[in-house]
Amino acid sequence: MTRRRAYRVAYDGRGFAGFQRQPHATTVEGTLLRALAKHGLIERGDGPTHATPPGYAAAGRTDAGVSAAAQTVAFDAPDWLTPRAFNGQLPGSVRVWAAADAPAGFHATHDAASRTYRYHLYAPRESGSDQAPGEDASEPPSIDDARLAGALDRLSGAHDFRNLTSDRTGTERDVRATATRVAEDLVVVEVTAGGFPRAFVRRLVEAARLVGCGAAEPAFLDRVLGPEPIDGGRGVGPAPPEPLVLWNVGYEGVRFVVDPEAAGSARAVFDERRREARLAVATTGAIGDRIAATEGSTRDDAGTD
Repeated sequence: MTRRRAYRVAYDGRGFAGFQRQPHATTVEGTLLRALAKHGLIERGDGPTHATPPGYAAAGRTDAGVSAAAQTVAFDAPDWLTPRAFNGQLPGSVRVWAAADAPAGFHATHDAASRTYRYHLYAPRESGSDQAPGEDASEPPSIDDARLAGALDRLSGAHDFRNLTSDRTGTERDVRATATRVAEDLVVVEVTAGGFPRAFVRRLVEAARLVGCGAAEPAFLDRVLGPEPIDGGRGVGPAPPEPLVLWNVGYEGVRFVVDPEAAGSARAVFDERRREARLAVATTGAIGDRIAATEGSTRDDAGTD
């Protein structure tokens, strides 16, 4: 039996040229469609004219490098296509972990009531140094939590965000943005709205960061939210994509059921990637420490072969 089904998809976006399928590029959507082709559900799953199953739609189009915990795709699927079955034709970097029976005519894009992103912002606390904002230094400027929170509060609410996206239409949004410090050098910025224009979340994070580190005064945000365009060097470019995660997509009346085996597989994959990242941090940190230990000296006294 075939019915409209919605699937939760987690992926590490660092190896993809974004979510949306593209010719001659590896994307998350292309990877999902190739898996459906291997399952025999569509005729082909690659190239610029991908086949898609009936009713197919995705909740959003994440940029290159952006990851997801709960991207959502929906289409008419057979009962046997459980999350664990779906994963059988997917690489480890893309994992389906929950599914829901959806009403006929359900559309993963248009029926989304809310979308939430989380940005993992490198934000060391203020150290009390005399470094001026914008100075070239080995460490990024510190973040004042109160200034960052105030900036996000100013950016929250209903506004025309034309200065925080390259889109020319659909820039009026009602946004909620908050920050939570989770480590001495890490703040999670959470942004929720019904939908987002292009690269909006990363530009919002960057605008708030500029205020939080003292590179811009809070009054700068009045200009950002104003009707006049901010061009050139005074504009707000997007923050890097890799720390951004599509965290959740909310739907009214749709109940997702976690597939324990698929969720366990996803957790194992991302735990392994976390271990690899920790080793990379330890290795690069050790190299930096090794060099720092010799700074100010004209010779390396560690010995030679």
